[in-house]
Amino acid sequence: MDTVSSSRARCRQVSDLPCPKGLPFVGNLHQLSPTRLHLVLEQWAQELGSPFRFQICRMPVTVWTDPELCQAIMRERPHRYRRYASIEPVLEEIGTNGLFSAEGAAWAPQRKLIMQSLSIPNIKAFYPGLKATTERLYRRWQSAAAHGKVVEMTDDLKRYTVDVTSALAFGEDPRTLEQDRGVIQEHLALIFPMLMNRINAPFPYWRYVKLPRDRQLDRSLVEVHRYVRSMMSRARERMRDEPSESPRHLLEAMLAMRDTPGSGVTDDQVAANVLTLLLAGEDTTANSIAWALLYIAADPALQQRLFDSARGVLGSESVCPDFTSLKQLDLFEAVCTETGRLRPVAAVNSFEPLEDVCLADIMLPAGTKMFFLNRPATLDEKNFSNPLQFDPDRWLHDGSRPRTAHDPRAYLQFGAGPRVCPGRYLAAVEMRLVLSMLMANFSIQMAVDPGTIREVTAFTMVPSAMPVRLTARTA
Repeated sequence: MDTVSSSRARCRQVSDLPCPKGLPFVGNLHQLSPTRLHLVLEQWAQELGSPFRFQICRMPVTVWTDPELCQAIMRERPHRYRRYASIEPVLEEIGTNGLFSAEGAAWAPQRKLIMQSLSIPNIKAFYPGLKATTERLYRRWQSAAAHGKVVEMTDDLKRYTVDVTSALAFGEDPRTLEQDRGVIQEHLALIFPMLMNRINAPFPYWRYVKLPRDRQLDRSLVEVHRYVRSMMSRARERMRDEPSESPRHLLEAMLAMRDTPGSGVTDDQVAANVLTLLLAGEDTTANSIAWALLYIAADPALQQRLFDSARGVLGSESVCPDFTSLKQLDLFEAVCTETGRLRPVAAVNSFEPLEDVCLADIMLPAGTKMFFLNRPATLDEKNFSNPLQFDPDRWLHDGSRPRTAHDPRAYLQFGAGPRVCPGRYLAAVEMRLVLSMLMANFSIQMAVDPGTIREVTAFTMVPSAMPVRLTARTA
């Protein structure tokens, strides 16, 4: 496949691509429900093939489903491609223009710090803190089971990931799992859906007219930024009063870089990265685990198998006792990986070229909007055998399956290239820890008809709800 060519003569134009029928002036804007965006695009991809385009007024947006093409673009970031340009100013407005959206020279130094903070050695050293937080989650669920309460799993898992991310990266544990109301997670939960609306809005209305949801976001942002700045202030006090030869966590490393003469790093950039990590850690991992429960609850045999596997590692303990033992919990990560294949939290990747390129025989002028859909490739029989079947064992196989039946290159939940997700190791540890604790100690049932749980586009792809009944296991 010729992914990038400078030969314009062989290239078609964006206007040559198929496009769903729209209306004069507005194009397809009226068909793009913000909460169903990924589903609308997937349906159009089935009908029109890939690539196709849709129109937001006069602006064309191209849509692609080829994972090899997506990986090729990811490898050429940030020099030849960037994220959707509208992301950066929207995040800048709300004070979250950190590593996720940073482009050009601002990206590299931030990337290095965060990759070091979320590296395997750091996570291994932090394991006692991870275990303690997981034990708090166990006690919360133990209480819910004892009182017959339905647990909204997405909320509890977000509390868990906020506690873990804060303690690991910032040296403070907000202990949201031990509180019922007034926690920072309640404010963080409002940000991602509003980001989705603003990034895809054809006109920045909120700069001129504030709707009720915009005012609610503003109030939450005040609380979130107050929380972040106070955490930065306390970190500076500890650095002054309890000096250390090297930074004890990411926040101290960022503040030390900020204070280095000529660094060019500002307090606003430090705060933006703190908030970026809180949002990313809170949302993606929590929703990945929550989606997995939908499949586990529907399969009693899988639940029994997970129970046996967990108890074989945990023994009589409620939580995995040490970091080394996590290596024996591959099945739990495989369950989450297979869930991500069928329910991708990162359902859409967005890019645009920084220069004119010819991609797969389509001429794309600089700035052309590009959406890559992740799920179509993972449901393609060329990449995965029996693609509609939930089969975590496909990720545990010894490699004897034909390459065409199991091609992990089609799975892009953590991205690829220089900007691959820096939190992927932490996510894998959290998945193993939480699910092994859950399956070792409880059996689960959905508290509603699973068919009523909808996929919602809210920057990431999240479940509309995940209410679960827990029953404590006696043995």
